[in-house]
Amino acid sequence: MTNITRDSLLTLEDYAKVRKEKRKEVMAHKKSRKIPLGNHITLFFEDEITIRYQIQEMLYVERIFQEDEIVHELETYLPLVPDGSNWKATMMIEYPDPVERAARLAEMVGIEDRVWVKIGDFPTVYAIADEDLDRENDEKTSSVHFLRFELTRDMIAALQHHSALSMGIDHPAYQATINSVDEQSKASLTKDLVFA
Repeated sequence: MTNITRDSLLTLEDYAKVRKEKRKEVMAHKKSRKIPLGNHITLFFEDEITIRYQIQEMLYVERIFQEDEIVHELETYLPLVPDGSNWKATMMIEYPDPVERAARLAEMVGIEDRVWVKIGDFPTVYAIADEDLDRENDEKTSSVHFLRFELTRDMIAALQHHSALSMGIDHPAYQATINSVDEQSKASLTKDLVFA
């Protein structure tokens, strides 16, 4: 579903010319796709705009221009673009104090599997987390996780017909619920979905 291809990426020189403006555009776009769940966890819902920006930034900052390295960046980031039947999000667990952060991450093992979305009266959908990545061990979880929420055709149709959207986390060490996601965020996320 993505239109991000090797040929669609800007060269480092061309990106440098538009970088400041692109950053402003993408930061404005990201506002409605940033969903805080409580005070310490935030979901950043990815889409083609955010991932294209991430790839261009990586190429620019790391001065990547070799073909095989560009292809590697594409292979790394393209799986984070939603494909029409799901949402994909980066989950950040943030505690400024490193000692507190270490203690909280130790308590939160498995939290990435307890993040959920709910559309209208449909069953709760829990995240599929960190596919092909090992981001925790028995002692602590990572402060960054990659989540996928797989939705049914009926859920997508309901959302497109303005059903309510709620989200939350139900882990023993951390609970948060948004009973109704704001309309701007809901509209932005709905655009990721295709009624097939």
